[in-house]
Order: sequence, then C-alpha cells, then structure tokens
Amino acid sequence: MGNPSPAGSTPANVANMATQSGMLNRNSISLIGVFGPEQNMQALVREPSGKVLRVSQGSRLNAGRIMGIDAKGVMLSRNGRIEHLPLP
Repeated sequence: MGNPSPAGSTPANVANMATQSGMLNRNSISLIGVFGPEQNMQALVREPSGKVLRVSQGSRLNAGRIMGIDAKGVMLSRNGRIEHLPLP
C-alpha cells in the first residue's frame, strides 16, 4: 500500500502533486473552480481577504457582480466593465 497517514490527512507526496504555488493572486479576487450542471453552474471564488465564497449568476461580491459562469470561468461586472476570471 501507499504511505500510511492519519485519517482525514493528505499524504505529503499527494499534496505536492496536487498543488502549485503562485496560482492565485492574493491581492485580488481569484477563481478556484466551477461546478454543477451547465445551465446552472456555480463557482468558488477567493476574495483578497482569503474568504472563499460559493457563488452563482447574479451573486454580489465586494469586487462586483457575477454576470455568468461557464466551464472556462466567471464573468464579473466590475466598475462598469465585464472581466473574465479564468480557471487557474
């Protein structure tokens, strides 16, 4: 078998393969992932404060409003412009 680890923890070799440093900009809103059925997708976004939020189309954030979510990312209305937040 693999490396023994306490229940609920991730073995170090798995964590190293599953994570990459510097993928999220800690000074702005970042997209972590998208999920759900195509007609009603949701997303996880990370705010600059570090708070992670589950959002859907129409959700309001400090950074703006979620205008749409698809398999490629999130469209965010901010300061009168639409910005695309791509998946990392």
